Amino acid sequence: MDKKQSALQEKKGVSQPETTNSMSAEKIKLNRAKQNSVNEFVSKILEGDIPFLSRAITLVESTNTKHQKKANEILERCLPYANNSVRIGITGVPGVGKSTFIEAYGKFLTNQGKKVAVLAVDPSSSVNKGAILGDKTRMEQLVTDKNAFIRPSASGSSLGGVAQKTRETIILCEAAGFDTILIETVGVGQSETLVHSMVDFFLLLKLSGAGNELQGIKRGIIEMADAIVINKADGDNEKNAKIAKVEFNRALHLYPLKENNWQPKVLTASALNKINIDKVDEMINSYISLTKENNYFNLKRKTQNKYWLLATIEQQLKDNFYNNPVVKKALSEEIENLEIGKTTPFNAAKRLLNM
Repeated sequence: MDKKQSALQEKKGVSQPETTNSMSAEKIKLNRAKQNSVNEFVSKILEGDIPFLSRAITLVESTNTKHQKKANEILERCLPYANNSVRIGITGVPGVGKSTFIEAYGKFLTNQGKKVAVLAVDPSSSVNKGAILGDKTRMEQLVTDKNAFIRPSASGSSLGGVAQKTRETIILCEAAGFDTILIETVGVGQSETLVHSMVDFFLLLKLSGAGNELQGIKRGIIEMADAIVINKADGDNEKNAKIAKVEFNRALHLYPLKENNWQPKVLTASALNKINIDKVDEMINSYISLTKENNYFNLKRKTQNKYWLLATIEQQLKDNFYNNPVVKKALSEEIENLEIGKTTPFNAAKRLLNM
């Protein structure tokens, strides 16, 4: 049949605009946020109003000085109502099933009457500033749950900056009545260390059946982990998961007991089939009970607060230094001198720091 006579012709679609809907949504939130007073923000957040919580987080993530000032006032006012949740960090390499696990665990918690907030620490693409994680599209059941709140991280090149905003977002979520905060990391680079510095319990997700189970695991992550859960332990992979569990248990027992007297545990689970999700919850509750009894829970939070105080000072000093117009000009000159061999990196740095 001639193509012109066919009823199955494909018509050219309408091209999409370059600006994304998400960018427009953030602008709308910021415009609304400008119109609301700090008092209104605080009262609505304490009532558990999700739209106001979202707008407050947008203010926290904004780089605008006025927005930051307003966000800091809101944070200060919300602080007395925070610190009443359990913060759980979840990490693992891409493909391990973090989003599926978080949705399964999140739904388990909301079915128990808990209020769950899911946050992400994501070192976004430095090329297009897009987020790696598409949590809201993957967690289809949790995103429609009235007792759950999912917030992907703000895009940005500074992982430390994204983590700091997540730390502040925790305060707002706790003030809004969320008693369990799940913080997801993309599972590469420094993000695990930053998440570990803001949570009470740190969970490492692993897969089995990829050769030597202990290969490719950084010593530091094993030391940080309070538990390892071998995900996708179902079907043909169930046997491999049990073998991996034995190997990881042996590895964990080589490390000295943690200062909180907790012996890290290894469990198998299938987030897809909701297998052993209840056992994971029991284990986390055992850890929280133990650390609250021996006062390590509060001690760790105090230590984390000190860490973030010093980290924020360092970040602010760095920002102030590089944003100084005099320093910018001098830095450009020093780089030119460096390129033609007139100075060394150390002498150039010393002159800049002594300005």
